[in-house]
Amino acid sequence: MRNPFRDEGAAFRLVFLTIGAFGLIAIGSWISTWLGAAVAIVLAAAGVLVVWTGRRERPDRLRPRSPDRHRILVVANETVEGEELLAEIRRVTAARSAEVYVVSPALNSKLRTWTSDEDGARDAARARLDRSLARLRAEGLVASGAVGDADPVLAVEDALREFGADEIVVSTHPEGRSHWLERGVVEVVRDRFVVPVTHVVVDLERQAGAG
Repeated sequence: MRNPFRDEGAAFRLVFLTIGAFGLIAIGSWISTWLGAAVAIVLAAAGVLVVWTGRRERPDRLRPRSPDRHRILVVANETVEGEELLAEIRRVTAARSAEVYVVSPALNSKLRTWTSDEDGARDAARARLDRSLARLRAEGLVASGAVGDADPVLAVEDALREFGADEIVVSTHPEGRSHWLERGVVEVVRDRFVVPVTHVVVDLERQAGAG
């Protein structure tokens, strides 16, 4: 079964920290009920502080930006081939030296994720990504990319460590059809990272009808 945390190391650290915290609370409570309560409050406050201070990715933890090219990080899964997204990329790269990095999170069902059955999702994401990159390169753009983590926020975080972006373009389905919008992914990315974020809505149903 796939570990639901970011990685196994993070899961083990959380387990050990949790055991340690309960141990300290138990020892404090054994000495005094009030001491146990005080230890619990202090540990809870420390946990909240860690979460709060870690919400935004610090600039010194991101890959430095390039002074010679405007670099755009594009985050899209099923909409990566959408006409609206391509139009936005054309707009932000017009009349300037630019480089595009496309990260396509691998879509998967919760059941397949928990059973570590991710090959099909990654293969589908890779196929969409390759077609998108081929089209961008055919238009003369410097473009590269990778299949990212199924969690789009984690996919952005991973990409920013490798690609010093000047801006992020997040592409989604329209409201009502987008799981990312339901989860507030665009707002989370804007809040967490120090890079400007543009949201593009891609209507694949309309695009298919027009074709």
